[in-house]
Parts: sequence; C-alpha cells; structure tokens
Amino acid sequence: MSYRLYGENGSGAGIVELALVEGGLAYEWVNVSLSAEEQRGAAYASLNPQRKLPTLLTPAGEVLTESVAILLVLDERHPEARLLPARGTPERAQALRWLAFLAAELYPLIEICDYPRRFAPDEASAPGVRQAALELWRQRWRLVEAAVSGEPWLLPSGPCVTDFYLAVLSRWCLEADWRARELPKVEAIVAAIARRPGLQAVWQRHHGG
Repeated sequence: MSYRLYGENGSGAGIVELALVEGGLAYEWVNVSLSAEEQRGAAYASLNPQRKLPTLLTPAGEVLTESVAILLVLDERHPEARLLPARGTPERAQALRWLAFLAAELYPLIEICDYPRRFAPDEASAPGVRQAALELWRQRWRLVEAAVSGEPWLLPSGPCVTDFYLAVLSRWCLEADWRARELPKVEAIVAAIARRPGLQAVWQRHHGG
C-alpha cells in the first residue's frame, strides 16, 4: 500500500506532495474540493476532525495531519530520501528552526487574512483585523528573506522540505510585485522548485507557471 494524500491543488497539501515526489515515495492523490466544501463532510471529518487540508494516510493505515508533522514523519521513516539535512548537523538545526517558524508564525495568519470575521469582535472591525494580519504576514516574510543563505535554496547545503514549505506559503496573500521587490531570494527558491526535475509537473498543477 502506498501513501494516500488528501488535498486540493493550491492548498497546503502541495507541500506534502512535493516532499513525496522529491523523496521518490509512492502515493495516491485524493482530491478534496474546498469550493464544494467536501472537507466538511462526515467522511473527511472522520479522518481529520479539523476539516483542514492536508491529511496523509500512511501505508500502515495511520492518519497524519498538520503539514509540518507529516514532513517530519516522512523524513524520519525515509532517511534515504534526504528530505532534511542529516541528523546532528548545523544545517538540520536551521532547517528545523525555519520550518517551525513557517508553521507557527506564518501559516496561522492565513486563516485570519482569509476569514477575519472569525477573529473580529464585530463586523465593522473585520477589515482592520485583516489588514493587521497582512502587515504581520509581510513583516515575518522579511525575516525569512533575510535568513536565506543558499543559492538558490534556504541553506547552502541544498534543497530540503523547508524550501517546499516556504515556496508554497509564499504564493498566498502576497502580491507578485511585492514579492519581486521585497523577497527576491524567496522568489529564486520558487523558481528553482518550479524547474527542478520531477517537481515541475507538481508545481505547475498547484501554482501554474
């Protein structure tokens, strides 16, 4: 049995799919339409009570959610795939540092930007809540940009799943001209992933050219 990845094009499932393809790991893609709200149905909720994407079903039948947890499990179980730098190295420490930053400090802001009414005390406050989240989003992306030390990857040691994570997140809530002006190193990582052998088709399906 292969892995089974539940997601939709353009969603956070793209992070996990890039890792699976990079690692040469067999998987089945199961599309969950957000526009049709399929994630709210009972069948999907039985897998992921949060009703969010992605969800990964392992060959052993385990259910994994949360993108960063999925990536760490894949790295642990498939060390030959070299999804993260080797254990005990300074490069791995930095890869994990920024992976945690992306997951904890950036990803949660997406829900606020997309659904500010969930976080506003009243309807009139929602636009202000969204604007504050967008400004924090941009500030934190500048920190990521400053941390990029490889060419064109996050780390000089080469690509890892942290690159995939930041590349996918950078496609959300940031205008193309702002990214080009403020995040040239991040954009270089995205371009490298988009032309990387094996990953081109996945990136194209999720994010276009």
